[in-house]
Amino acid sequence: MTHGSVATGHLADVPSWVPEPARHYLAHTESGTSIRALARRAGCHASTVLRQIRSCESRRDDLLVDEGLRRLGRQVLDQAFTGSQIKEVIRVTPTTCDDAGCAALTETRLTAEASRILRRMCETGAILAVSAEMDKAVVVREARDGHASRTAVVDRAVAEAMALKSWIACDAPGRILRYRITAAGRAALNRMLAEGENHAVGFAEAQTSFDYACTKVPGKKPGASRRIRYGVAETPLVALARRKDRDGRPFLSDDLVRAGERLREDFELGQLPAPARGGSWDVFLTDIADDCTALSKDIRMADARARVVGALRDLGPGLGDMALRCCCFLEGLETAEKRMGWSARSGKIVLRIALQRLRRHYQTLGDAGGMIG
Repeated sequence: MTHGSVATGHLADVPSWVPEPARHYLAHTESGTSIRALARRAGCHASTVLRQIRSCESRRDDLLVDEGLRRLGRQVLDQAFTGSQIKEVIRVTPTTCDDAGCAALTETRLTAEASRILRRMCETGAILAVSAEMDKAVVVREARDGHASRTAVVDRAVAEAMALKSWIACDAPGRILRYRITAAGRAALNRMLAEGENHAVGFAEAQTSFDYACTKVPGKKPGASRRIRYGVAETPLVALARRKDRDGRPFLSDDLVRAGERLREDFELGQLPAPARGGSWDVFLTDIADDCTALSKDIRMADARARVVGALRDLGPGLGDMALRCCCFLEGLETAEKRMGWSARSGKIVLRIALQRLRRHYQTLGDAGGMIG
């Protein structure tokens, strides 16, 4: 980075994902760069930059936006230049923050985390809840019994970034702030899913590297496939939970759905890749074990993978296969039955048994089983 680029208001310490209005705001307020200098660099009129700065200032009533700008302000250059004069800028060191949260949020990490969280927020009745006292934000969804079930945990830095990019918006002020996904957030999610499909074959709504989501197309050459899309607003478990048994009760209770979502959350947190061979339960566990050596520097991801392995081993073959396909790969029951070579309508019974065993597994682990309850 040259001194000239700093003089024109380019902030080297600000990540590339930060939207232009926020970059201009930080350059002006933290580095003291003039609006005209920013406009020259951006190739636009000074009034455009002024509107951007005023817009960012007006959004600071939003908790996540305000904290996001504060966090980014701490990453601005130690030295800011005004003409040929050097003006020292004191870097503020956060006093209370965990290492993971305070580390600069990269564009790669934001894309991975936002893809996971925005998918959850597309589900019916889902919101992101946060308060000033909470170390992290959480995604919750209201269950049939009126209780809210937690479906995802979000690092504050990621939540702040999504608010800064207007992917989520607060619908009402209060002690607990409730954010919902915006049209911009849905458009961003669609772009992420499309980009993932360009690089790998798999569910648009699941991890982009999965190759399980391809089904053979009759009459086409081997290898030809069609991608299965499961609506992000409704997962296979949620759809099955709406069905009634012969006594008129929901086929899946809310606690069974939560158990399946807990497995899915760890699966996504672990960013588990598709195994190179087949798609069975035992091959999947073998591939995870083979890949563990690459995770020595990412404890959070390694812990999530370990929890997935522990849960699947407790379920064993058959039950583990069904839980893996329906909860993690988001395969529908009919698709899972065909892949497993089972008779029609047998899958839902196996899935319910698998979820009952999974619920017992998490109850045994307690808090050691992860953050999703």
